[in-house]
Amino acid sequence: MTAPVFRFAPSPNGALHLGHAYSALLNHDMARAAGGRFLLRIEDIDTERSTPAYEQAIYDDLTWLGIEWDHPVRRQSEHMDDYRSALDALIGEELAYPAFMSRGEMRAFVAEAEADGTPWPRDPDGVPLPPHVDRERGAAERQRLIADGVPYSWRLDITAATARAQSLPFWEETGSGPDGETGRIRADPAAWGDVMIARKDMPTSYHLAVVVDDALQDVTNVVRGRDLFHATSVHRLLQELLGLVPPVYHHHSLILDAEGRKLSKRFGDSGIGALRAAGMTPADIRRMVGLEPELR
Repeated sequence: MTAPVFRFAPSPNGALHLGHAYSALLNHDMARAAGGRFLLRIEDIDTERSTPAYEQAIYDDLTWLGIEWDHPVRRQSEHMDDYRSALDALIGEELAYPAFMSRGEMRAFVAEAEADGTPWPRDPDGVPLPPHVDRERGAAERQRLIADGVPYSWRLDITAATARAQSLPFWEETGSGPDGETGRIRADPAAWGDVMIARKDMPTSYHLAVVVDDALQDVTNVVRGRDLFHATSVHRLLQELLGLVPPVYHHHSLILDAEGRKLSKRFGDSGIGALRAAGMTPADIRRMVGLEPELR
């Protein structure tokens, strides 16, 4: 029987906080308890905000917490060809189309559509679904815009994609869904509309990269925060379209601040480095996030 493979996949665009510590420690504990492997992946496709200093801080913080990982570390910025191959496969199957509307243009379109008081449909995160303007462009118009140098991203044609993959179950470990969901759950990717799968400046987005990485790294168990539970529907769709084996999912609870707000890098919440500098120990961190003392 193949040993299970777990992973922790932070982005080097800010300091790790207590929420990251909880996820990393939980993954590490579960891998050790199952006699499996623990991988560290650096998700650095956000090249504008990712820095070597933050990446080194990730290594330093995890090492201080007592976490060990398999080598080498996969850095997404070094594997763009893998994502390009997956994107090309979707384009070749006519499941993706070039999207030219900017964020500002989409906001303006939605605002005009809502001017009569009719709410525009939104995805599970509350973001307005993209208009169908780009999906409905003809081939000639798309070619003209590309020839004119208009920047474009790639979006998944959710109607065509879900027609190819109509039954999309995934397995959620006991009670780990945000509302206590468990066992075999049916994915609902249509709730996300025509999700972006490649940005204007690179051949991937988070959604595409994460499913490609998990498959190439033979990840069997994805343990991550409940804020990503609904995104699993998009990931299951992409896995099905690309012929990838889905992992088992476990969406853990989030570490919140005193006001019940999810911790965030941009607010500098509970940085591990700052807590270490203040005299905290790894055992203190484990207690703060509700984990048992370190396994020996």
